[in-house]
Amino acid sequence: MSGLKITRLVFAGGGTGGHLYPAIAIADRVKERLSGRMNVEITFIGTRRGIEFRVRESLGYPLQIITVWGLARSMTPKNLLVPFIFLAALWKSAAFLKKFRPDVVVATGGYVCLPIGRAAASKGIPLVLQEQNSFPGISTRKLAPHARRLYLGFGEAAQHFRTSGTIIECGNPVRPSIAHGDRRAALATFKLNPNKKTILVLGGSQGARAVNQAVLRSLPNLPADCEVQLLWQTGKRDYTEVIASAGEKVHGHSLFPFENRMALVYAAADVVIARAGAITLAELEACALPALLVPYPVAAGDHQRKNAAAYAARGFATVVDERELPLTDLVGAARTLLSSGEADTMRAALQHATAGRTPAVDIIADDIIQLISAAESKGEEA
Repeated sequence: MSGLKITRLVFAGGGTGGHLYPAIAIADRVKERLSGRMNVEITFIGTRRGIEFRVRESLGYPLQIITVWGLARSMTPKNLLVPFIFLAALWKSAAFLKKFRPDVVVATGGYVCLPIGRAAASKGIPLVLQEQNSFPGISTRKLAPHARRLYLGFGEAAQHFRTSGTIIECGNPVRPSIAHGDRRAALATFKLNPNKKTILVLGGSQGARAVNQAVLRSLPNLPADCEVQLLWQTGKRDYTEVIASAGEKVHGHSLFPFENRMALVYAAADVVIARAGAITLAELEACALPALLVPYPVAAGDHQRKNAAAYAARGFATVVDERELPLTDLVGAARTLLSSGEADTMRAALQHATAGRTPAVDIIADDIIQLISAAESKGEEA
């Protein structure tokens, strides 16, 4: 036995990578910060339908499964089951918390947060929320009245919460390593020309069909001796179709379905075409990468459009509405950002904004550790 005290944390957040990866970044950082001071036991809560279940072997933490889902937007008999499913999930969450006895519960979004957050509040376990988007999700809005802390990726989200907890605007947490990829190694890995500028096209793990189609339409406009090259993540769903449609036009470019080594991907890039998910924007900001953003138009609460507007207002990106894509040379627009010097201006704005700033993941991890210490002191006094 090491003799160190044990602290336990529960992380609930999933369904999508945008909810899961902030939780992983925070968990990793808390564990690093407490190394040598406490033994840290962390468990994640998720569902079988979320990305957390698909990546459970590489998650790095135990995953406790519960069943929960939200109301479908269309009228369906399945909606009649939602209250009963939620009550069962609440009971299972309460039973798990009683057994695991965590010091803090961290919720980062998705329906899985609701039962575990409510159960934590009912037991007096400190609950903290991390909201990625400028317009918060329904789970964080419902849990806000019970939260001790709300860590916001965008300050604009604060107006949507009713809470007596402390609101901390700190940006979104990303892994510190994301900004430290080796450019030379990255270019070699993706077989790119070191003498050309690289336009990174990001579609997420499942792709962004409208963006992929727009890039395909741009390919014939690229001259044979083009000064730029594409590093194009098509998404698994669209990869075969994109390769077949592009044919010889992708010669000299690098295409792949999905890549987990995002530090390498970002290291190769000079400008990025991407959706406007909150974590994508946080990673672009950390890497000081100028961007051309195409918000996903049917995101819940139109949060991607709001994210993009807030991000562009700071001089970090330009925004193209998806409705304009059929008439837009998307790659041409990215080339113009590079040739006009606008990308350099964006990069300078990003570097100025992040210079000397404490990373969000450190702010959140240190604050959670303070909550743990405060609870421990209170317990000793009692």
